[in-house]
Amino acid sequence: MSHYCDLAPGHPFHGPYHDREYGFPVADDEALLERLALEINQAGLSWLTVLKKRTAFRAAFEGFAIDRVAAYGEAERARLLADAGIIRNRLKVEAVIHNAGVLQALRDEHGSFAAWLDHHHPLSHAEWVRLFKGTFRFTGPEITGEFLMSTGYLPGAHRDDCPVQARILAAGPRWAEA
Repeated sequence: MSHYCDLAPGHPFHGPYHDREYGFPVADDEALLERLALEINQAGLSWLTVLKKRTAFRAAFEGFAIDRVAAYGEAERARLLADAGIIRNRLKVEAVIHNAGVLQALRDEHGSFAAWLDHHHPLSHAEWVRLFKGTFRFTGPEITGEFLMSTGYLPGAHRDDCPVQARILAAGPRWAEA
């Protein structure tokens, strides 16, 4: 079975994501919302499709500014569903908007989405899935696992012999803590 570390290097879209983002700790809430939105939108599609549309997603969701996205009404929903640059799936669009509202509540209670994640760390994959399914929309085992691996909360983003793994460990991912 091929691993992302085998497929990504040198690829114009996968390479930069693999080398500079995938598995590195993320503390910025807007970046976390973006990563969650991208994982949600990947469901049923290839990751390459999502990466190719990433710039359009950032523009369509106004940089994933949590308060702006959470406030989206019918006009913004219609705009998003008409935007050919993104994945026009009503359930996925609604999930991103809803989840931005959830992030507002988590921010009010914990200070940030990152602080909420830190509060619950460490959990097993199954425990994270239960927590995410009870908290967010459109977050099953695959989406939750990939989101948490991609942001440094679960191991497995890179093989141990991948050169990027040493840089991730140096960055201090939560999963590597004792």
